[in-house]
Amino acid sequence: MHPEPGQSPDRRARSSLPRGGRSLTLALLLLLAGLGAAAQTESHDSREHRFELVTVATGLEYTWSVAFLPGGDLLVTERGGRLLRVTRRDGSAREIGGLPPVAAVSQGGLLDVVLDPDFASNRRLYFSYSEWVPGGRGAGGCRRSSMKCMRLAVARAELAGDRLVALRRIFAMNQASPGGYQLGSRLAFLPDGDLLVTVGDRRQPDRAQEPADHAGSVLRMRPDGTPSPRTAALAIPGAAPEVFTFGHRNPQGLAIHPTSGAIWIHEHGPRGGDEINILRGGANYGWPVVTHGRAYSGESIGVGSEAPGMEPPLLHWTPSIAPSGMAFYTGTEFPRWRGDLFVGALAGRHLRRVVLRGEEVVEQEVLLAYQIGRIRDVRQGPDGRLWLLTDRGGDLYRIEPSAP
Repeated sequence: MHPEPGQSPDRRARSSLPRGGRSLTLALLLLLAGLGAAAQTESHDSREHRFELVTVATGLEYTWSVAFLPGGDLLVTERGGRLLRVTRRDGSAREIGGLPPVAAVSQGGLLDVVLDPDFASNRRLYFSYSEWVPGGRGAGGCRRSSMKCMRLAVARAELAGDRLVALRRIFAMNQASPGGYQLGSRLAFLPDGDLLVTVGDRRQPDRAQEPADHAGSVLRMRPDGTPSPRTAALAIPGAAPEVFTFGHRNPQGLAIHPTSGAIWIHEHGPRGGDEINILRGGANYGWPVVTHGRAYSGESIGVGSEAPGMEPPLLHWTPSIAPSGMAFYTGTEFPRWRGDLFVGALAGRHLRRVVLRGEEVVEQEVLLAYQIGRIRDVRQGPDGRLWLLTDRGGDLYRIEPSAP
């Protein structure tokens, strides 16, 4: 089995310490590190702006996603199965209880987290995670009852202090698979209230061309997990009711364009062929029939890089940058970055700035190459600044303008 570009198949996503011991250890590490935005700041240059990289928190473990709470605290997921509340003021972190059991193996575990658009009034959040299911259920290679299989699930809950309450699983993949590879998974709300969920092909490529299977697709559902009426209108032959697009490999970036409302995703290719795509409901994005990448063995895949009826990518990267996390910049702190797309890169360990003119890529810039590690998530905060999360070593950073 080969890892994603820039990744390795982690045997364990968390330490052997019990939860209480790990929480205490994390708190001690943060205290001893003397964290604080003013204490750990580095200056950097881009072609358009000089900026400061502020270390907000360190010592987290295999982090995956960050979300912003009203009042300034942040939520951070660790793939090993912890949801943390990080205090922006001093970088201290405390664990939030009430999560369901999480299958934390390889690339599986606790993944994305997003707030409900009405979080200020309903305190509701959504998160994706992998869960164990008994073997012998469905296809996807889990036909024997002795197999240990997993699938991607999405749950919602209300945040009450440092605990989740009213927990409800609203979605689970319709076919489980052995192993913890290529689950996706990003979440985003559309302006009409629908929830998008990206799902990887589970390292079983042909499943991405079967719209009856959730694997290798982008799903669209209502906040309660029922299929969106918009997907029924697509009339994809034989499709599962949540399927919005299919033919994807492993989408780990998802962002809604701030002016057009278009849905942008990026996804890992195999050996090269990472892609950025703009989604059109009902469309087939080609994997594994078409790709700009090659198999890890070096052999060709499918019929080439294009085929009738399959959407070409807006942008592809070969060699692979192993993209993860993505955000459009709309703030006022960096006026010459407005409208640019920022992508985290696991391979090459950098932040990729993609300059756009409408849906045309004008140029690209590599920032922070090999300086902070594998960038797992990229978000724009309510403060108009970019926030970065690295996955190994688990550091949280904020990008802010340099003083004139």
